[in-house]
Amino acid sequence: MEAWNLQPMDGVTIGLAIVVLILVIRSIALGGKLKKLRKSYTQFTSGSGIEDLEHIIIAMKEKQAHQEQQHAALQQQVEELQRLVKEQKGHVGIHRYNAFSDGGSDLSFSLAILSETEEGLVLSGLHNRENTFVYAKPIRDGNSDYTLTPEEKKAINLALKRE
Repeated sequence: MEAWNLQPMDGVTIGLAIVVLILVIRSIALGGKLKKLRKSYTQFTSGSGIEDLEHIIIAMKEKQAHQEQQHAALQQQVEELQRLVKEQKGHVGIHRYNAFSDGGSDLSFSLAILSETEEGLVLSGLHNRENTFVYAKPIRDGNSDYTLTPEEKKAINLALKRE
């Protein structure tokens, strides 16, 4: 024990030597991992024309942001087109009939032109021997503020495929 008291710095020196030895071994292991990582990085960036990974990531983020903007614009256009399609007056129904029983044939008609939201108009043409009278009535929600004849209702039902 007296020897220990005489030279206490020898124990500290041995302890420090062990720590240094552990750090050297750790440094060599990290150097090997760093060499593998550098090799992977070189393979990853080779052929891209860019030697800096940061520039590659920034370019990819910019492309992604641009694509997200384009996607949002396209989504908005699709929604607008869906809204417009519903408003198109594409449902047509026509019913021909003989309006006057005194003669003639089925030359009178009711023509309904409606959208998917059941808005549009109905045209009725009443034909007799001397004249043809044409009437138009606006349609909202499948009905009109004006009285609809049975023939006009039938044309509306044909346009909306209710019959």
